[in-house]
Amino acid sequence: MTKEEIMKMTSAEIEARLAEIKDLMSSEDADFEALSAEIDFIKERKAAIADEQRKADIKAVLAGDDTVDTTIKAQEERKMPDIKEIRSSQEYMDAYANALKAAYRSENGDCDFSECRALLTDLGGGTIPTPVFVEEIISTAWERDTITRRVKRSYMKGTVRIGVEIGGDDAVVHTEGAAAPNAENLVIAVVSITPETIKKWIQVSDEVLDSTSEAFLRYVYDELTYRVAKKAANRLLAKIQAAGTVSTNTATTNIAVAAISTNAIDVGLVAEAMGELTDDAADPVIIMNKKTWSAFKRVQYANGYNVDPFEGLPVLFNNSIKPFAVATTGEAFLIVGDLGVGAQMNFPAGDEVKIKYDDMDDAEADLVKIVSRLPVGSAVIKEFAFCQVKKA
Repeated sequence: MTKEEIMKMTSAEIEARLAEIKDLMSSEDADFEALSAEIDFIKERKAAIADEQRKADIKAVLAGDDTVDTTIKAQEERKMPDIKEIRSSQEYMDAYANALKAAYRSENGDCDFSECRALLTDLGGGTIPTPVFVEEIISTAWERDTITRRVKRSYMKGTVRIGVEIGGDDAVVHTEGAAAPNAENLVIAVVSITPETIKKWIQVSDEVLDSTSEAFLRYVYDELTYRVAKKAANRLLAKIQAAGTVSTNTATTNIAVAAISTNAIDVGLVAEAMGELTDDAADPVIIMNKKTWSAFKRVQYANGYNVDPFEGLPVLFNNSIKPFAVATTGEAFLIVGDLGVGAQMNFPAGDEVKIKYDDMDDAEADLVKIVSRLPVGSAVIKEFAFCQVKKA
């Protein structure tokens, strides 16, 4: 129910809805976050009704109505589980971590969440939710990656198709009374963003198993979610590097990325690459391997240049791009461009990395895999929003 609907409910309707929620929480597909939020709204409504009644009673007493019962009665209210509060507790965190640790050491590799279920007394047979701090790790994983957090995002199901202008006439100045200007000759390409499933799984050491509950959970989830986000960034950079220098509007759409070539590190390379970008690339960054960054700095220091070879732009490090010393002819060792304008990522199932416990693949070894997965697609969506600097 919406908050607006709840705030119009009577006391009787509130009690009936609380009973319904109790039943809903025992179902396997219960949406605990939504139900927890609804309980919070119901509490607000109950408090509002009580306040309204108190004010009405005061007015009645002041008006001389001696039939009003002004005695304060202690009433025992139905105790509904506040899921988020329970999931935020140290007790629940310990129970959740112990269930995962026990799975690694058990004979059949099963996760025993009975202790968690005992804390969530009205949960029944539903899926066990993660502790709140784990959920926060998952939801903020994208902020750790300096590349993906700058990219435009969409959350549409399936393959997303985006129209991209790859050719068109400029606007014209029209004088009043003059002949109408010619219609624009517009050329549109359709970019398809097809989701790919990114996975990462781990098995932990005894040292990690013996660590505290928070340290154990943080290690497992931090590692899994960060690696998925990083792989998504690497896939986008690979597509930027694979793009050609001429756009097409065919079934195999290619949106152009500018390119320059060099066989030496020079302090003017970044400035030259910026000159190849479209005017729409107003917030460019530099993406390179740290070894390439150090090569730039060596040239700067060796020649005593009193200039910034990076032109004041943010430098983002990514080791999926080869260093200048390792790159071969035609390979990019530096990318300059605007990630917010030039690229898009689509998350058909949302950007929360899903975690699954696999106790079947390695059951004979008494091991449980913790697997993370995320469907995500990415593509270049703006002509010359990026420039590759390649080895000549």
